Amino acid sequence: MNKKTKNRKKYLSAIYILWMLLFTILPLCLVVYFSLTSKDGNFSFENLKNIGEYTPVFLSSIKLSAISTIICLLLGYPFAYIISKVKASKQVIFMIFIMLPMWINFLLRTYAWMTLLENNGIINKFFSLFGIGPFHMINTQGAVVLGMVYNFLPYMIIPIFNVITKIDKSVVEAAQDLGANNVHVMGRIIIPLSMPGIVSGITMVFVPAVSTFIISTMLGGGSNMMIGDLIELQFLGGSYDPNLGSALSLVLMVLILISMGIMNEFDDGEGDSMVL
Repeated sequence: MNKKTKNRKKYLSAIYILWMLLFTILPLCLVVYFSLTSKDGNFSFENLKNIGEYTPVFLSSIKLSAISTIICLLLGYPFAYIISKVKASKQVIFMIFIMLPMWINFLLRTYAWMTLLENNGIINKFFSLFGIGPFHMINTQGAVVLGMVYNFLPYMIIPIFNVITKIDKSVVEAAQDLGANNVHVMGRIIIPLSMPGIVSGITMVFVPAVSTFIISTMLGGGSNMMIGDLIELQFLGGSYDPNLGSALSLVLMVLILISMGIMNEFDDGEGDSMVL
């Protein structure tokens, strides 16, 4: 490696380090600073103590996010498996259809669901043709879960699909030669080997779901407040309190890190275990 190449690598590393300092380390330090200080700038644990008042909001956020993640897994895994079994040319078409909604602005997609779910929306108008309804679907927990499943389902399908397509077909053929039926192949080979994709999908869905605020605000109508709504309220709402908002953000980050740590524990060695 010549000197010119070494200098180029050092230059690129310096840019990356500067980027991390400005947009990752510095914001995190500011969050920790504001969460551990009072409004007058004095060191205090008062903000962290006050978080206990919002325990119901945290529990509700975890519950709705967990439900959304489970639904995404139940819908996403079979879909990813089916796509992995079709021809490569058709796989591209399926992936385009999965990614297509993501090309539309997140806010516009959520507005579309408001139009569909409201009392005079398209869905209720369709039911009215058969003398059914109207059903109250908007501003409910079900609407919030539906919005999260719709927006985050691709994040479950894609990593699972990528892992399943890399499973060696000879392993499946060997199991079939040894007398394993389709149920045994799926339960003892495909699912264990696709565990890294499942873990990645769960993480990629749960993390944005538990911290979302647009979906819960627009589809939940403010009556189904989540952690993201609470944090937004502290920074942008009438009760402006960046110190409490930072403390809530800090707890949310810890919660996300714990969740990721738990999922990594499930991932350790799971993909390598097969019992025929």
